[in-house]
Amino acid sequence: MNARPVIGVFDSGVGGLSVYRSLLHELPRESFIYLADNRFAPYGLKSRQVILERSRSISEFLIQQGAALIVVACNTATGAAISRLRRENSIPFVGVEPAVKPAALKSKTGHIGVLATEQTFKGEHFRKTYQLYSRSVSVHFRAGNGLVELVENGQAESQEARALLEQYLMPMVQSGIDQLVLGCTHFPFLIPLIREIVPPEVAVIDPAPAVARQTRKVMEDHGFLLNSTETGSYQFYSTGDTGPLTRMLHTLRLNYSVLSLTSV
Repeated sequence: MNARPVIGVFDSGVGGLSVYRSLLHELPRESFIYLADNRFAPYGLKSRQVILERSRSISEFLIQQGAALIVVACNTATGAAISRLRRENSIPFVGVEPAVKPAALKSKTGHIGVLATEQTFKGEHFRKTYQLYSRSVSVHFRAGNGLVELVENGQAESQEARALLEQYLMPMVQSGIDQLVLGCTHFPFLIPLIREIVPPEVAVIDPAPAVARQTRKVMEDHGFLLNSTETGSYQFYSTGDTGPLTRMLHTLRLNYSVLSLTSV
């Protein structure tokens, strides 16, 4: 390819930045377009049809902007839309799904926990994985209602976040989990609090590094990786208030401007 391929990344809000930072670490020379659909956030309580329609519109925009590959950096959107997106578009899509498989394989107690959104638990990806691996381990899952909104509002370290996490996590801990799967890309930003709540022997699994490795593999398979020493370009869009995305980028020491995008 003559032009530098662009990787499109989207999420309902800032959560996908947990994936983006792993992508940037894995693919430091690539160009990225990130879109936060926070006008419609959170996705976790939306219907499957609404999430599918938003995923289609966003993907169309990213492709128009030159995306050669799209990372659906949202567990809920992956479960609701990625199969259709792959059928309807010619470019590759990489999704995010709860890491139940590695957690089940690593568990020594036979109990693993999954913290995700309600729509993620209803998604086809989770149901298939759960049915397969719940035969060998007990899977304890809980919808983390309210946590996405707190992360979006810059309250990932607040007392309210701590109280909700204790409510959701302690029953899992008491059930004997030794693996905790974070099934929402917003939740890695809660890891400092999570680590204060769960015992040190409980492994907390962030899916982002695995997504980044898979993205690199897909880029290699399609011949998209370029031998270049130049840094790529970075664009950030928000369909609603640009404040949450700007704030999180600053927290991550990524000082980029965010463009408002109301037409998608």
